Amino acid sequence: MVISPKVSVIVPAYNVCSYIKDALVSLECQSFQNFEVIIVDDGSYDRTAEVVQPYVESDSRFKLLQKQNAGLSSARNYGIRHACGEYIALLDGDDVYHPDKLANHVAQLDIAPEVGVSYSASRAIRDDGSPTLVYLSGKPINSDPLLALLCKNFVGHGSNAVFRRCLYDEVGEFDEELRSCEDLDFWLRVAGTRRWQFYREPRVLCYYRVRPSGLSFNVAQMQHCCEQVIQRAYHCSPELVEPILPTAYAYMYRYLARLCLQGGNTEQACDFVNQALVADSSIFYTDLRSLLTLISVRLAPLAQLVIGRMLGKAKSAFD
Repeated sequence: MVISPKVSVIVPAYNVCSYIKDALVSLECQSFQNFEVIIVDDGSYDRTAEVVQPYVESDSRFKLLQKQNAGLSSARNYGIRHACGEYIALLDGDDVYHPDKLANHVAQLDIAPEVGVSYSASRAIRDDGSPTLVYLSGKPINSDPLLALLCKNFVGHGSNAVFRRCLYDEVGEFDEELRSCEDLDFWLRVAGTRRWQFYREPRVLCYYRVRPSGLSFNVAQMQHCCEQVIQRAYHCSPELVEPILPTAYAYMYRYLARLCLQGGNTEQACDFVNQALVADSSIFYTDLRSLLTLISVRLAPLAQLVIGRMLGKAKSAFD
């Protein structure tokens, strides 16, 4: 009799030969062991598959799938289609789980049938794996997850959530047309069902790596995708979403300002901050991170030095 794994961990991997060993070791060290790992090599041209192969050969829970490059959403979808678990966990090939990550979320999903998505606080690590001071609490700013997600993706990043497989079947796949914000789009669709709750574990159970080659530096693309996602949510629930649209756009502009500031484009960062002030200036005195963004833009030369030292000129680690 073949027993299906409780959790399928989907690991999209694209040119991460320098990092994926850390991700796979963190899975080997999980206190919860009833899982399968589906590594999706999304057309890598480095040694990613070579690094993965020993894990596949030594542990039957680890599986390697290879496909032509089509982006993060495509790799996630491909892996989930091959998954057997009741729950789906996402772990990007350059990120790392705490040893209790799966155990914590599985326990929560098992005891609370109304919870569809379980996630945790997380911390950023540098390119070399050393810790940073950047911490994401994951605490929503609104009790309604749909409205909260429109302002801030409280799940934080793509390696943090463990969710019921049935949600994927219910709301559809990750949108392969989106080159960023694809995880936010998925969570918004889950929240839009009005049936599923999100559970936050306050402990740090996930570590996500900030890398110099991060997609977030393509600010124009990021803005376009964010706007698409916000508008989709609005069209699905116009009466609910319309009152919060100014605040949602203010948070979006604040986020883009942080990306620009980190990338060294202080002039564009200032433009985005000004747009956020016009959209909803209240975020700058009700949200500490927004206030810090405003101060950082006004003190841009000093801020660039501090952020550069913290994150090594890597992709944004801010929510």
